[in-house]
Amino acid sequence: MTKIVSNSNCGNSPKMEFLKEFNIAFAKGNVEFLTESVTDDIVWNIVGDKKIKGKDSFAKELNKMKEIKTAELQLDQILSHGKEGAVNGIIKIQNGKKYAFSDFYRFSGAKGKKINSMTSYVIGI
Repeated sequence: MTKIVSNSNCGNSPKMEFLKEFNIAFAKGNVEFLTESVTDDIVWNIVGDKKIKGKDSFAKELNKMKEIKTAELQLDQILSHGKEGAVNGIIKIQNGKKYAFSDFYRFSGAKGKKINSMTSYVIGI
């Protein structure tokens, strides 16, 4: 069971609530929700590691990561404005390792909920 700690106030922002749910789905390995939430031409840049292009490659990468079980997800900040959003926090995996992360998102449109690019910074702590 993944413990979720959210210090952020999503308030009445549907996009901020969506980013919260997107990150929870990531922590829980919900590949179906994640792939439904991105455009076909998604680009995911994991800085210093790899760049993933296209929904099929995105799904394959998520399925590989799904094997890593999350013990706790702490969401510190969720921001959104227009076509862009950001989330940062800490993820603890079941083997005891902890990572600080910051993800930056670009949506397909200001009103759209589909993500068409993500940039992730992940640092072991």
